Amino acid sequence: MTEQNARKVVKVVVLGDIGRSPRMQYHALSLADCGFDVNMIGYVETKPLPNIQENPRITVTKLHPLKIEWAPKLLQYFAKALWQAISLLLTLFITGKSSHLLCQNPPAVPTLPICRFYCLVTHTKFIIDWHNYAFSIMALSLSCNHPVLKVSTYIEKFFGQSSDSNLCVTYAMKQDLLENFNVMATVLYDRPPNIFKPITVQEKHNWFVKIGSQYKEFIASNIDASDIAHHSDTRHTAFTEVEQNQVKLKTNRPGLLFSSTSWTADEDFSILMEALQVYETTFDVVKNLPKLICVITGKGPMKEYYKEQISSRKWQHVTVITPWLEACDYPTMVASADLGVCLHTSSSGLDLPMKVVDMFGAGLPVCAYDFKCLNELVQNGENGYTFRTSDELSKQIVLWFQDFPNNDKQNKAADKMRENLKKFQESRWEDNWNLRAKKLFE
Repeated sequence: MTEQNARKVVKVVVLGDIGRSPRMQYHALSLADCGFDVNMIGYVETKPLPNIQENPRITVTKLHPLKIEWAPKLLQYFAKALWQAISLLLTLFITGKSSHLLCQNPPAVPTLPICRFYCLVTHTKFIIDWHNYAFSIMALSLSCNHPVLKVSTYIEKFFGQSSDSNLCVTYAMKQDLLENFNVMATVLYDRPPNIFKPITVQEKHNWFVKIGSQYKEFIASNIDASDIAHHSDTRHTAFTEVEQNQVKLKTNRPGLLFSSTSWTADEDFSILMEALQVYETTFDVVKNLPKLICVITGKGPMKEYYKEQISSRKWQHVTVITPWLEACDYPTMVASADLGVCLHTSSSGLDLPMKVVDMFGAGLPVCAYDFKCLNELVQNGENGYTFRTSDELSKQIVLWFQDFPNNDKQNKAADKMRENLKKFQESRWEDNWNLRAKKLFE
């Protein structure tokens, strides 16, 4: 590789699933738009965005995970870290030189030491994008005096100070990095790319027809799923209908609640479960509640556990489906919903949920679990609601859907929120990145 070409290459390191790392994918697309050749290095358990796969300036180098589930957990951790260190180091050198390396944190071990070593040897600019703290995630399962926790904290602090530049996701994190790590970072808020936007009733109808071929809950009650699958009836869904070549929303449609989760310990899914249970038990008590379809997307270690919990409830008025959506379908699903729910609770209290950013980009008001810096994104009563308990969440959901869709008072509140979200939608990822991050690569 010539020196001229080396100056145009940026490595983007994700020691996780690239397909479930939207922020790092957006970084790669923005770098490619600026004329850089981008090499994304990470695991590919789910497909990256179509724009990543199709972009001639972006290449994806797959890392291969080590699986030794038979071993004790501590041994698994050290074996995994050692394997990751060796495979990442070899991959970095084999894929050649670059001008900059952008590294996602967490995980910190072994990512930060290996990336820093590579950058020192090859004279590459080292940039860390702080999404959270690795030590705060470890603290969910380890005691505060655990040696692994202490090592992780030291590594994050030391290598954060040794980097050439730093990005972070909130002003609260910027302040914390400065006060506790002596690290100066540039705040790059997550902002939705242009694929997240409000959609028309026609687009919603098309989506309901498409997903209805897989999930009968989206089909009109008097229509057979096979008819939708074979395109013999595409005029009716549970939410929409075509009359005189015009698509309209049904007045007796069910409510559509949407949530996205990683099914991990830092999202207490039981809060939503209990809120839906309240909705079910008050369905016949509170007047004019619609039946509720709750779509929950995502992959994660606790998914099967909660699917069993959902099945055991045997609800009559609430239906929960847990599809895995392709990247091209996810924005459409978000924009088709009536209300979003976010259960993200930051382990550090310093990062913000990107799923809410996506919902806001699609014009979807949200009920979000409240924590330390959430007000940097969600303003209670202005663009959504915040809650701390299942009781608070259940009241918000019931209030939102009471007399749905003909509750004038609630419709005015929803319209106000969507109007406020238009201001949020004016700042997109592309413009925000060019303003705040682009200069780090020049």
